[in-house]
Amino acid sequence: MRVLVIGLGDIARKAYLPVLSQRGDLDLHLATRDPAALAEVGAAFRIAPRHGSVQDALSATAFDAAFVHAATPAHADLVRLLIERDVPTFVDKPLADHLGAVEALVALAVARGVPLAVGFNRRFAPDYVALRGRGASLIVMEKHRRRQPDAPRRVVFDDFIHVVDTVLSLAPAPVVRRTIETQVVDGRLHAVTLTLAGDGFTAIGTMHRDSGLDEERLDVIGRGSRHSVRNLAERITARDGAQQLHRRGDWASVGEQRGFAAMCDDFLRAARERRPVDAAAILATHAICEAIVRHAEG
Repeated sequence: MRVLVIGLGDIARKAYLPVLSQRGDLDLHLATRDPAALAEVGAAFRIAPRHGSVQDALSATAFDAAFVHAATPAHADLVRLLIERDVPTFVDKPLADHLGAVEALVALAVARGVPLAVGFNRRFAPDYVALRGRGASLIVMEKHRRRQPDAPRRVVFDDFIHVVDTVLSLAPAPVVRRTIETQVVDGRLHAVTLTLAGDGFTAIGTMHRDSGLDEERLDVIGRGSRHSVRNLAERITARDGAQQLHRRGDWASVGEQRGFAAMCDDFLRAARERRPVDAAAILATHAICEAIVRHAEG
């Protein structure tokens, strides 16, 4: 497969290229307007085909898939361009930081039959995958940041969106009730709590941006047990008063443990098979994020 990687910042270098560059079935091309980054990343990952712009790449070559790792404000235009060229497209979360743009892009991908995926790696992280189908009646996910209050839209769409998508993906039944609480000081979002509920379950996602530590914790509770995952690195099962620790294997890579390898595999299969867009999942997550922003800004 001929695959175009757009944007060569930290997320591309640390999470995606270490996975993609190890695959023998991919002909990788890089695209960025930053000549220094293009040369540095190309040399580091031994990728020869390099393009100074997305337009140059698309004019010179036909691609089977594309990964978009540009800054959030550029997502909508890049994704639209790729979909209009019928290129299956993977984009880092969020698809866009306004719900209207998300709805338009999803509708375009559906109408043209072009696979479209958003980078929610926690859906593929092994320790989180292991907690699906546990019959949980209570799901609690915390993701905190150390001294990082910021504009509500940026906090929610660039960071809290992971919490929203994870609790939605773990919910054992349709969501029928939703509660949002936000704490905003001088226009900056300090804390947010989302509660989702349905038949037999409650799911709570929370984030504090002025915490003492960067941390993430997921707890899934029900049927006489509690399963906890800390910082996507260790899983603890508590049952009958005893705890069991499940650690990552010594040879498991960060890409495997955090779900990036499985997520890339899934998207590349979708691109080959021209799998239909999971429009409902993409729209549900972004719609809740838009509702949180409106609560914080209102």
